[in-house]
Order: sequence, then structure tokens, then C-alpha cells
Amino acid sequence: MKSLSTLVVVATFAVVCILNGVAHATVVESCGATRSLVPIEQNTVDISNCEKGPCRLKRRTTVSINQKFTPTEDVKSLSTTVFAKIVGLPLPFVGVDGTSACPYLFAEDGETKLECPLKAGVPVVYKRSFDVLEIYPKIPSMTIHWELQTKSGRSITCFEVPAKIV
Repeated sequence: MKSLSTLVVVATFAVVCILNGVAHATVVESCGATRSLVPIEQNTVDISNCEKGPCRLKRRTTVSINQKFTPTEDVKSLSTTVFAKIVGLPLPFVGVDGTSACPYLFAEDGETKLECPLKAGVPVVYKRSFDVLEIYPKIPSMTIHWELQTKSGRSITCFEVPAKIV
């Protein structure tokens, strides 16, 4: 009987650990018409304090994004295209949009620093953060578009998530 209760405790602990690991990923959508080299289903995205949209972006805080993906071909360089779609209008995230993604790349462990170029088949973690400034107005509904592109504008990975600034 003691073996059975121990087994139940171990099994429960394992399930809790598995669920905790899954709960950290944020539910994101593909970018619609944008055809990315790495489909959204092959990405894991974690946006701080947001498991499912709309993500609440609180003013005077910093939001972090961790995205894990595996390029299917060699990639020489990456840049970000990041904007908020508000009432159909794209408004770029100043300070993030148009910047190089290369300084924010890590190995699969999330700790070992990488740089561009990326090798096909080698998992990569992109880690970036941005400030939600106090001067930003409260916005009840928007969609964040986050894309990593080559120098020529080819989409490597792209996701969208509904959000609001509070």
C-alpha cells in the first residue's frame, strides 16, 4: 500500500511539472499572409505574464519575449519588424522595430550566447525585452506583430498576439 501511495505522489509531481512547463508558453497566431521559413507551429513563444491573449501590457513595466525556433536553412543575419496594429494602422515599436536581432540570440539552453549567422537545424532562442512607457496611452485593443527577417526582407519567423496597454 505504501508503494501505491508513493507512486501516486510521484505521478502527481510529474504531471504538475509537465503542466508547469507547458503553461509558460504563450498562445500566439501566425501572421496570416506572411509566409515564414519556420511555421508558427514550430516555434515556442513565451511573453512575460501572458499565457493567452489579449496580453496586458502594463505601463511602467518591461515585457520580455523568448522565442525558440529552429531555422531550416542557414541565415546570415536577422532584423526585427515589430509593430502594433491599432484600428488597422501599423505603428512601429520605436527602439525595437528595424533593429538587428543577432545580439539577442542564444543557444537552446537559453544561456549560451550566439551570434549570426544561424545554421540550419540548430535550435535558437531569441530573447528580447521592451519597455511599456508611462507616456503610452491606454489602448483597449491591438495586435502585436513580431517578425524576424533576413536583410532581403524574407520572413524567417513571425507571430501575432492580441494585446492591450493598461
